[in-house]
Amino acid sequence: MELTEPTVWSTDRLELGEGLRWVDDRLVLVDLLAGRLLETDGDAPGPLRELRRLDVPLGAVAPVADRPGDWLAAAGTGVTLLPATADPRPIADLVADEPEPTRMNDAVADPHGRFWAGSMTYAGVPGGGALYQLTPGAAPVPAVTGLTIPNGPAFDAAGTTMYLADSPRGEVDRFTVDPGTGALHGREPFLRLSPADGSPDGMTVDAAGHLWVALWGGSAVRRYRPDGTLDREIRLPAEQPAGICLGGPDLRRLFIGTARLGLAAAGPVDGALLAVDVPVPGLPTATAAAPIVG
Repeated sequence: MELTEPTVWSTDRLELGEGLRWVDDRLVLVDLLAGRLLETDGDAPGPLRELRRLDVPLGAVAPVADRPGDWLAAAGTGVTLLPATADPRPIADLVADEPEPTRMNDAVADPHGRFWAGSMTYAGVPGGGALYQLTPGAAPVPAVTGLTIPNGPAFDAAGTTMYLADSPRGEVDRFTVDPGTGALHGREPFLRLSPADGSPDGMTVDAAGHLWVALWGGSAVRRYRPDGTLDREIRLPAEQPAGICLGGPDLRRLFIGTARLGLAAAGPVDGALLAVDVPVPGLPTATAAAPIVG
């Protein structure tokens, strides 16, 4: 099956479809505010299957290295281990004591096993969000502060380049990452988008080092070259694409999670999971190092 146009991949409609990952030959994603972890197959459209349901928002997960079925999750006000056959186990509470009500948002593992998780205030207070780095055996580090709604980050294959979006500001910045320590250097502007473009949301880097960006409110996903110039735009039948990943048998199927959240009159495809095939494959999903649980 070759998908030349964006195709509805499930009859389900999500409030906020985010955190897409291709793991063990299936697509994993979240319905963020509902706290639901979901999966579906990548070879043909089908229903979403619920893996877990939490009583707090679930921003995104990463598979845990060498522990099939275990997930490290940005959930509620911190990071939680979701074991395959046991109850959730808190790892770190990061934002419970913030002056404004705050929750975790997008998150991902980098190619070196570190887990990066963003936070945002429920009210979207400017500067109220941050990006945290978690390495087993070390205290969580607020790696980037002064953000509003961080999305991503997305890493290249070597884990030495990181892209981070601050959605309301229309900004994507690029950082150099020390592969040994995870320290960030050389922050530079990569994209500056106008409100007419939509807001940069979920992102992923493909095997050629190009950055795919979901444009919330822009009804599109775009592929940008490493020099920041636009390579390709795919228009979508949904207004709010939120999360993206490259998966499928050859990693050439671009999956796009969308949202109904905040729409006065959601269209028939808003909140749907979409898929379209692209020429360049993605990168394998990175795994998070097993956390140390006290």
